[in-house]
Amino acid sequence: MHEEYLKPTEFIDTDTPVVRAFAQKAVNNATAPREKAIRLYYAVRDEIYYDPYRIEASRNAFKASTILRQGYGYCVAKAVVLAAVMRAEQIPCKLHFADVRNHLTTERLRKMMRTDTFYYHGYNDVWLDGRWIKVTPTFNLSLCKKFKVKPLEFDGVNDAVFHSYDLEGRRHMEYVKDHGSFADLPYDAIINTFLTRYSDVVKTYLARKNHGGDFEREAQQETEAKQSGISRHE
Repeated sequence: MHEEYLKPTEFIDTDTPVVRAFAQKAVNNATAPREKAIRLYYAVRDEIYYDPYRIEASRNAFKASTILRQGYGYCVAKAVVLAAVMRAEQIPCKLHFADVRNHLTTERLRKMMRTDTFYYHGYNDVWLDGRWIKVTPTFNLSLCKKFKVKPLEFDGVNDAVFHSYDLEGRRHMEYVKDHGSFADLPYDAIINTFLTRYSDVVKTYLARKNHGGDFEREAQQETEAKQSGISRHE
């Protein structure tokens, strides 16, 4: 019934040694699909470092095996990896995309993008116990702590998608447009949307590949600055 979401693809290269090794290490001795899925989710969430400053536009850069070797990636990259390792453990998994308005991005990234809307934000649909569950492995635990955002926990039963508000009641993530689910990465649609929506800024961004930023450090510095400002006015 869901064989299409178990097969390796160009980008979800489940059959590569690096993907299989990561999946096997993550599940350890787990045998039940739900427990495997939970372990795979946390492994991808926390062992693949979220980095929006190093995005390469080549097709190879979007493959799960490439992302695992480099150890970092942004939301789409991490969703590709989660789909690959889930399939490696015989758990059907799709890629899901939506445009989201992210109210907690850093000032540097916001100026670079000239918008707080992230087009084609990537997450996953995982098949467990006869139904699809939405999971978002984007923000690693250390980044959540710096942003003061509650980390997304996954119990294998309930959806794990971004919260509308952070721990301090500030607007966090707003889902604007749903692009639906896919068996493989819609590479051309994503790249074309980036170039259309973000214009010359992202053309330069993708060409440079590495803007040398440290997203976690920026998040921590901005959070500390806001806290200092609040303290001075109390």
